[in-house]
Amino acid sequence: MDGRTREYLEGRFGDYYRSTDVPLPPAPGEREWGVIPWSAGGTRMHRHQSLLDLGDLSDYLARSAPRHVYFSSARFADPGASSMDDKGWREADLVFDIDADHLPGVDPETTGYADMLDAGKDALLDLLDLLEDDFAFEEMQAVFSGGRGYHVHVRDESVRGLDSEARREVVDYIRAIDLDFDALIETRQHGTTTQRVLRTEGGWGRRTHRRLLAFVDALLEMEEDAALSRLKELDGIGDGRAKTILGAFRNNPDAVREGNVEAGGPGVRTLVEALAHETVEDETSPIDEPVTTDTKRLIRLPKSLHGGSGLVVEPLDRDEIDDFDPLSDAVPDRFRGRDIAVKVTDAGEVEFDGDSFTLDSGVQSVDESLGVFLMTRGRAEKVTE
Repeated sequence: MDGRTREYLEGRFGDYYRSTDVPLPPAPGEREWGVIPWSAGGTRMHRHQSLLDLGDLSDYLARSAPRHVYFSSARFADPGASSMDDKGWREADLVFDIDADHLPGVDPETTGYADMLDAGKDALLDLLDLLEDDFAFEEMQAVFSGGRGYHVHVRDESVRGLDSEARREVVDYIRAIDLDFDALIETRQHGTTTQRVLRTEGGWGRRTHRRLLAFVDALLEMEEDAALSRLKELDGIGDGRAKTILGAFRNNPDAVREGNVEAGGPGVRTLVEALAHETVEDETSPIDEPVTTDTKRLIRLPKSLHGGSGLVVEPLDRDEIDDFDPLSDAVPDRFRGRDIAVKVTDAGEVEFDGDSFTLDSGVQSVDESLGVFLMTRGRAEKVTE
């Protein structure tokens, strides 16, 4: 990035901060703060600062107009101390990071930016479902990172004191790492007989049971030939087992609802095992383990600007995530409404602010919001008007 472009972006970032109220996180005075300025030759972070060092945050951001702004997940006795050992760790939020270009099925070389962000949002929804349904967390904030993914901050008091190992166990559950599929089924004694039953009271057993119920409901709505064909798509289920399973589901639906995997014979156990693997594949969330297990992590400040995109690090209400379009909804209004001249250095397809078009190389007149997006992503440079 050349000097003119850096100087322009620094000025416009300052204008954004002068016009925007950037809220503080809980206990801001107990957190470490860090910024990356618009310096030539690199992206060196200035950290080990307390809010006392910075002063009024709004004034500081307006004056310094940093490229990136971070605060710590941890709360410290002395957040401005120059070494981590001297800070006096007290507790930390439980934070999650979903990085879209690291998701299964996403190739950064071939997957477009907009498609990566869509995949990231799907992973975010899976993560929130797990955090809400399986952990019953209540104090949560979802955030578009402004770059390639999403963050979730969990601030329930029950988790703030967890050490790294305990946080790793949370990660392992969410990603179903080393999940014992056999343990999803328990053996219960009924008089002189035993019965194998899915663990439906919680966890991955309950999730598998929900998928089983949906599968059975769909199966019972089919014509018999279609239902049998659907069952035979599963490994280990032939004509005989398919007929036995379908008959058991039709004649004893209560057994399925109770999680009984004995009714219908070994074919039902085969079905349940297949659905358990399918459940894990579809409902886990590929979170970044080092972020969650780090009890002193620096994370982007919501409502700040991301210096690699010019987009807002946007906090999201739970009910607006489905309709959230980061390439429109995180575009700063401050940068909309006037054209600027830029030199496009990386021509090609662009999806931005609800539009899709092809940019040619050379000097172009574009809306400033698009110009900032291109410059921060290294696809354009500022030229004189």
